Amino acid sequence: MNKQGLETVRLEDIVGGGQTIATLKNGKKIFVWGGLPNELVEVRLTKQRSNLAEGVVNRVIEASKYRIKPLDEVSYLSTSPWQIIDFTSENEYKSKLIKDAFRLHKIQLPDQINVYSDGKDFAYRNKMEFSWWYSKETEELDLAFFQRGGHNKVPVVGSSLAITPINKMAVAIRNLLRSKSQVKAYMLKTLLVRCDQDGNVSAQLYVKEPTFDVFSDEEINDLEIQGFEVIYSNPKSPASVITKRLKSWGKSSLSDKLLGTNFSYAVEGFFQINLPVYEKVLADIKQFVDQKTPVVDLYSGVGTIGLTSGGANVTMVEIDTNAHNEMEQNIKALGLETTVKGVLAPSEQALEYIDSKSTLIVDPPRAGLHDKVITKILEVLPKQVIYLSCNPVTQARDFALLQQNYSIAWHQGYNFFPRTPHIEHLLVLELK
Repeated sequence: MNKQGLETVRLEDIVGGGQTIATLKNGKKIFVWGGLPNELVEVRLTKQRSNLAEGVVNRVIEASKYRIKPLDEVSYLSTSPWQIIDFTSENEYKSKLIKDAFRLHKIQLPDQINVYSDGKDFAYRNKMEFSWWYSKETEELDLAFFQRGGHNKVPVVGSSLAITPINKMAVAIRNLLRSKSQVKAYMLKTLLVRCDQDGNVSAQLYVKEPTFDVFSDEEINDLEIQGFEVIYSNPKSPASVITKRLKSWGKSSLSDKLLGTNFSYAVEGFFQINLPVYEKVLADIKQFVDQKTPVVDLYSGVGTIGLTSGGANVTMVEIDTNAHNEMEQNIKALGLETTVKGVLAPSEQALEYIDSKSTLIVDPPRAGLHDKVITKILEVLPKQVIYLSCNPVTQARDFALLQQNYSIAWHQGYNFFPRTPHIEHLLVLELK
C-alpha cells in the first residue's frame, strides 16, 4: 500500500453484499465497491480491520467487457453501485447470488434460478430520500446523497433511479429553499419525495429546529404538489424519523392500485418502490393460494399481499403502528371488515394465528424469520408456506431448518431494485 492508501488488486467475484472481493498482497481479503470481476483496479482503502478491509475503486486499469458508463457518474455509488454493469449481466449475477446463498446452507434449488425483470432499469423508484449540502464555491444549497465509504456528501440534482416527477419536485423544493436567505443547510435534515403511478407527488421536509416556519401557503400552492409537510426530527435520531409534524398542506397520503385493489399509504410509510415488478410478485403468490383456505399473512405492512392474494378469511399481522393503521384503513375502504382481520403485534408474539389449516405467507425483514416463528411452523405444520424474502441468505438459513418437513414446490427471483445488488426471492413450500 502506498502513502495515499491505494492498493492495486485483481478483483475476483461479486459477493452477497454487492461488493467485489479481492486479495491484498498481505493475504487479507478486501471488499470493493465500484469494480467488476476480473478487473485490475487501483483501490482506495476506506476501512481496515484485523481480518479484512474495504475499499472503493479509484481507477480502473483493466476494465471488464461488461462494464458500462454509469448515468449518475458522480453519485451512482451512493444509491446504485451496479450502474457500471450491463443489465443482462446484472440479472445473471443476481441469479448466481441466490444460488450461492442456498449453496452456503448445502441446499440445491430445484429447476433453473430465474430473476424476473420488467426490463426497466432506470426511472422506476416511486420514493427518494435526499440529504442537503451547502456549496462554499457557489454559495448555494444543494440536494445531496451520502458518499459510500465515507462521511462526505455528494451534491446532486436528482437520481436516474427516480420517476421523473420526483426529481422535478425535489429541485423545485430546493429552489424554494434557496430563495430563503434565513435558511441554512444546518437547519435541514432530509427531503422525502414520493410519487404514485398517476404522477401525483407528495413530500416531507425534515428539519432540525422545532420552530422552523418559512413557507407561505401561496409558495406551496405554486409547487403544484399534492401534499407537503414540514416535520421536526430530533437531530440525534436517524434520518427521516418523525418527532413532531410542524405544518402540512394538502393531502400527504398517496394511493395506487395493485392487481386492481386500491391502497392508500403515507409518504413515510412502507410501500413497495417498484410497483410493476411487485404486481408480478403478487400475481405469482396469488396463483398458489387456495381462495377457500384461510390465509395468515405475517410481516404484512399495509396489507398488500394479504388483500390481493388472500381469500375470504385473512389474518394480517404487523408490528409497526403506522403501517397497521394504514392496513386497517385499507381494510375498511375495501369493505372487508367481516373477512379480514388486522393484528398489531410482532409476528413472534402472534403465534396463535399460525395453524395447520391455513396458508402461511411471510415477508420478513432482512434478518429473516424469528426463531419462535420457525418453531411454531414446525410444531403445527401449515400445509403451505409462501416465503418472500429481501435477503436470500437468511431465507436459505430459514429453509434449512424447515426442509425436514417442507420441500420447495416453486421459486422465483425478482429484480425489484435494478442497478443495485438487492434481490427479492420467493419460495413456495409444501409439506412433504
